[in-house]
Amino acid sequence: MRKTTLTLSIAAAALALGGAGAAIAQQHGGPQAADTNGDGEISLAEAKAHGAARFARMDANGDGQISAEDREARRAARFAQTDTNGDGEISPAEMAAAQATREAKRNERRAERQQRMLERFDSDGSGALSEAELRAAREARGERGQRGERGQRGERAEARHGRRGGEARGGQRGMRMLRQADTNQDRVVTKAEFDAAIEARFAKVDTDGSGTITAAEREAARSAMREQRGERRMQRQRPAN
Repeated sequence: MRKTTLTLSIAAAALALGGAGAAIAQQHGGPQAADTNGDGEISLAEAKAHGAARFARMDANGDGQISAEDREARRAARFAQTDTNGDGEISPAEMAAAQATREAKRNERRAERQQRMLERFDSDGSGALSEAELRAAREARGERGQRGERGQRGERAEARHGRRGGEARGGQRGMRMLRQADTNQDRVVTKAEFDAAIEARFAKVDTDGSGTITAAEREAARSAMREQRGERRMQRQRPAN
């Protein structure tokens, strides 16, 4: 079978950093992951714990900082995991198998989220959610009206076009946020810098200063990020004078 050799470029390294970018920039947008007690809000302790887990996964050599060496180690480990026959190349079959594994993990996480939602909102203990209970769940998550419809359309579009665009944006966002976290510009992000970035982002999203991020604050932060992306897109498309 003809094989396709993967070029391991800086772009791939950027994708490797997407998880850290999400931890810094969007832990407020991932309540299912960061909201460990399932109360619909994210405390600073939950956000930092979620970020710490991300940092530990990225700090491949365990030296307490994220550097080029960690990125290379993570890239090599992912390549080796996908290259199941160890011949140094990734075949279409191996790529398909890796994609199937990722999809299975996503389905598992989705099932876990649904189970947590059932346990929280099944007020009559019937083992299923009524229309009223589902409405309560949606309201608790800040998902109403047109936003819910947009989410469904987005899911259908993702199913049609795949996740490549989102992954690319995630990698770019990860690189941008890690550069911001690297306050001394030494191309190394320490745990202290990473934690400081999470705390700063948390404070920015926690607009009422309550010490927790609510669903409404998460939605406001997402809206602001969408506007910023739109502005950057318009600037790129604007013809030069």
